[in-house]
Order: sequence, then structure tokens, then C-alpha cells
Amino acid sequence: MSPTDERSARHGSRISERVEILKVRLGLPKSDVSESMGAQRGATTTGETDPVSQMAENATSFSQGPVPASEVDFLLTAQLGVAWAGEEGEEPRLGWWRSDLASEFGGEDLFRRLLPSTWRWATLQGARAAAMRRDHEIRTHDHDPDRLLTLYNPGFEIDERAEERLQQLKRSGQDPMMALPGLSDAIAPTWEETRFADWVSGHGETEFAASPVGRRIKGSFPRTLDFMVRRLVGALYPLAQDYPSPHFRRES
Repeated sequence: MSPTDERSARHGSRISERVEILKVRLGLPKSDVSESMGAQRGATTTGETDPVSQMAENATSFSQGPVPASEVDFLLTAQLGVAWAGEEGEEPRLGWWRSDLASEFGGEDLFRRLLPSTWRWATLQGARAAAMRRDHEIRTHDHDPDRLLTLYNPGFEIDERAEERLQQLKRSGQDPMMALPGLSDAIAPTWEETRFADWVSGHGETEFAASPVGRRIKGSFPRTLDFMVRRLVGALYPLAQDYPSPHFRRES
């Protein structure tokens, strides 16, 4: 057996573990599959606990009124780019969450067969779901987690807009890199930590303070969604061994 075949076989034994949670998240029918990837690897949440449903009910409001689609796209670009970079797996990147979806012998191999026309979107959606779960897990350690606004918990209304927009882009038939042009600045064919760090720092310097649940961003809450995203991504710099969980604390 060639090295390539050996690697494919190793990953094949783990593929079924990922299907259940990803099918739920991607809107596919459930199947009689064993425990999800997160449960298998010791995550503190299960397939029955959807972090999106745990988000604060109060919508995040911005002074400019309705949020433009371009700003929602900017949020999705940041979410997907960071989710891709944060993956662990056979060919690890930052290892912030326990998933191996956007890689040749991980999720790509699975989704090329399951979803031949939308597999690129599916791998990034899966990585995003893993990032959301990790974000949710960290926020639960706060005494009032619903007041924390993060890249993966931007407020109920914005999250709903992002989910709708993601499905719209997915149905368009465009490749993710074409639908969200800024994504190619974050995601590269091969992983280079320095390149990703440059992308993160390019969002601007963000002042923050250490807290028990990550990096609390200082200053007033941004007046627009795109500025909020810039500050949240910028606060990822410098890159850390564990996900630094940049966040705003919303006033009650």
C-alpha cells in the first residue's frame, strides 16, 4: 500500500464519526452514525447542544441601521478564515479546535463524495461549526456568557443574517474564494503561520486586556459591524497556543 493509500485508510476509519454533527449543522438528513467528532475527542458539548441556539436573545444594534450585505460578507470571510486556520488534524495549523475538515484526507475526502457540487463550502462550514463550539465552550466559563460578543457570537440578529447569507452564497454555485474574495487573503493552499499572522494584524491594532475567558477588547463598542469584525480579528494578534477568544462585554 502506498503512503497516500495508508493515509486515506486512516482517515476513512474516522470519517463516520464526523458525519452526524456535520449533517445536522449543514442541514442534511441525520443518519444512524456513531458519536460525533466533538464527543469522540472529548469536547464538552454534544450534537444535541447547538451553541447558536444558546446565543443572547438581544440583537446587537449598530447606529447605521440595517447592516449591509457587504458587512455580513466581511463577517463570514473572517469567520471562515479563522476557522480554517484554527484546525487541528493530520496536517495541523493552529490547533485551536479539534477538527480536520479543510484538508485533503480529512473533510475534503468525505465531502467530495457526499456533496460533489458544494464540498468546498461544506468543509469550511464544518470548520466554522467546530470554531463556534469552541467559542461557546469558552464563553460558558463566564458568569454572564450572553453578554459576551465574539467573532462567532456577534448577536442573535447578526448571526441569523450570516447564516442566511452563507446559505445564499452556497446555493449560488460559486466557489467560496470567488463568492468571498477576501477569503484568499486568509486561506492558502499550504499553511504558513507567518502569512496568517500578517492577515490578522492587517485588520488593525486592537487594545485588549486579559480576562478569565480570553482577551477583553478595551474601548467602546464599535458603531458598525465591519469595525467590530476588524477589532475582533485584530485582537487575535499575537497568535497564541490556545484560542485567545477576543470579545466585547455588552453592557446590560
